[in-house]
Amino acid sequence: MMTRRLSTLTAAVMGVALLGGSLNAEAREYSVSTVLSADFPWGQAAEKWAELVKERSDGEITLRVYPNSQLVNGDQTREFSAMRQGLIDMAVGSTINWSPQVPELNLFSLPFLMPDTDAVDAITGGEAGEKVFDAIESRGAMPLAWGENGFRELSNSKQPITAPEDLEGLKIRVVGSPLFQDTFTALGANPTQMSWADAKPALTTGAVDGQENPLSVFDVARIDQVGQKYLTLWHYMNDPLIFAVNQRIWQQFSEEDRELVRQAAIDAGQWEIEMSREQKSERLAAIKQRGVEVSELTEDQRQAFVEATQSVYEEWTPQIGEELVETARQAVETR
Repeated sequence: MMTRRLSTLTAAVMGVALLGGSLNAEAREYSVSTVLSADFPWGQAAEKWAELVKERSDGEITLRVYPNSQLVNGDQTREFSAMRQGLIDMAVGSTINWSPQVPELNLFSLPFLMPDTDAVDAITGGEAGEKVFDAIESRGAMPLAWGENGFRELSNSKQPITAPEDLEGLKIRVVGSPLFQDTFTALGANPTQMSWADAKPALTTGAVDGQENPLSVFDVARIDQVGQKYLTLWHYMNDPLIFAVNQRIWQQFSEEDRELVRQAAIDAGQWEIEMSREQKSERLAAIKQRGVEVSELTEDQRQAFVEATQSVYEEWTPQIGEELVETARQAVETR
């Protein structure tokens, strides 16, 4: 009799344990790192990914978005390493910020490689994009889809800039990338590396004269309020976003979950790209209404910048990979 009761109790305990395990499996939560909040298209891309995954998994998979690089104490250049190590499960990250760990991502920072969005799409959607994804995977993360932070434009507090000589001696805040340093040095400027938290006060006081960022950042962050009266639309580089997952997490997913998470990333990325591009005219009009003088380069003016930065290609192509750079150039030429 006692033996039968023990058997019944054991079965009940096992049943609860199994039920609990099933419930835990149904309530999976993963962290997603992003640099900007949902005030910006970048942050909205991450939120859209989370929304689609939750909806399509019937709530079994939750992606919790942590904006403003809070999972890496504000140091956005550590994001890829943290994801590779498993401190972050997933991320919607920038090619610029991940380039210290994945040198091939410097492809997108080569000055004036991509003159328009068709050129961007030709690279990301073709063989060059596949090679970049292979490079990311080989360094410990699984890339799933592309998004877009946009072309980085130039602003300053001194004068309109339409020729390389207009940059002579200007102190320009740049992100922490040696390639950016080399590009602005080649143009005669004085590039100054600093975090964005330090940049806005420096622009306010005149410690630096200008900065470069996508149009969405200039608009949402109201950079015109810190003395940036002149804006040049020169499209000197584009910063695609990448949706990626830690490889250990990816390997734990079933094939069904992988397809769900990947397709949600693809759809979120495409949604964000289209939204960002559709908003350009509206953002530009708002910026002009706030009194900013906007200069758009002619083809001849753009070519002068191309020629002035040719030395950057010669130095950086071997570091990025000559085959990759050539594949990207061909994609742009045949788009």
